[in-house]
Formats: sequence, C-alpha cells, structure tokens
Amino acid sequence: MQPLNQYLKRYDPKTGLIEGATLVERRLSQLEGCFSDEIAYRTMLTEADPVVYSVSSLEPANGDGDLHIGIGQIMPGRVGTEYFLTRGHFHSWREAAEIYIALAGEGMMLLEPEDGAMQTVPLLAQSIVYVPGHTAHRTVNVGTEPLVYLGIYPAKAGHDYGAIKENNFNQVVLDVLGKAVVKKRQDVLKLR
Repeated sequence: MQPLNQYLKRYDPKTGLIEGATLVERRLSQLEGCFSDEIAYRTMLTEADPVVYSVSSLEPANGDGDLHIGIGQIMPGRVGTEYFLTRGHFHSWREAAEIYIALAGEGMMLLEPEDGAMQTVPLLAQSIVYVPGHTAHRTVNVGTEPLVYLGIYPAKAGHDYGAIKENNFNQVVLDVLGKAVVKKRQDVLKLR
C-alpha cells in the first residue's frame, strides 16, 4: 500500500492549487489559433501576455485502472468579444471519458464528438459534466470571477492537442450585450 500522503491531498477551491501537485500555466501567447478574432488576439498580445488558465495535476499511478486528477482555473477576460478559454483537447485514447466538477465560477463546456455533432453545456458551481469518449472538449469562463473545476480521467487517457490545433472547435462563445452567446465559428469568421 502507498503511504497515506499519496492518497490524501488538500486543495484550495478558490485557486485550484493541489498541495504538492504540478502547476502548468497557459498564457495568451500560448493560445495562438484558439480565438476567432485574430486581430483582437494580436492587439491584446502587444499590450500584455496574461495567464489565461492554469491546471494543477496529480498523477498518483499509471496502471490500467488508475485515475489522474486536475484542477483547472480559467481567469475572467475576453479577447475581443470572445471569452477566455482552454486550448481544449481530445483524449489520445479516444475511448476515455472524463468528469468535470465545477467548484467556483460560471462557465461553459464545448463538446464536439468526432461525428461532428456539437453541444454546449453550462459549467456552474456545484454542477457535474460528463464528457463521453471520442469527444473534444473545451472549457470557457463566461463569468466575472475565476472558473475553477475538477477533472477526473483515466491515467492512460492522454491529451491530443494536435487535432484541435488542426481543426479548432466549431463553436465560439461571445459576449453579446453582457450575455454569453454561442455561435458557429464559420458564421463569426464570415462577419470579420
């Protein structure tokens, strides 16, 4: 059996930090191609390179039945009218599902299965979102406070960011008169 400190970890629900866990920060400059308004993206980068989101991860074991845990925190903000978001990903092992549990804030999850269907699901504090296998998923902060959420996934799931970089998500979430509105990326690009 593993020592107790391997099984029991504390976390801060406001910051998403897990004690003793690795923290990865993603800055705006690392999200090239994710936002629909390239001009707004480039303009914002000339002024600042803020941390858009961070993930604190625990990988206690890597066996077939083991789980990994990550707590993400997306800061409030926008690039043009598009809300701050994660890069999003498929799992390398496409069959892998994932559970997201919102701890604080207000967000949305973009779900896009490989069959081309699209769905947007609210991610609100004290809610749970099930992400099925074969589904790309991206998290978006549509609130004024940091969005903090817990993700639980199989150890062998892996992350495939390349497929998203190549095709991106078909949905974007924009601030329209103070409300989060989901639009098709192609429709937004036509207006630019």
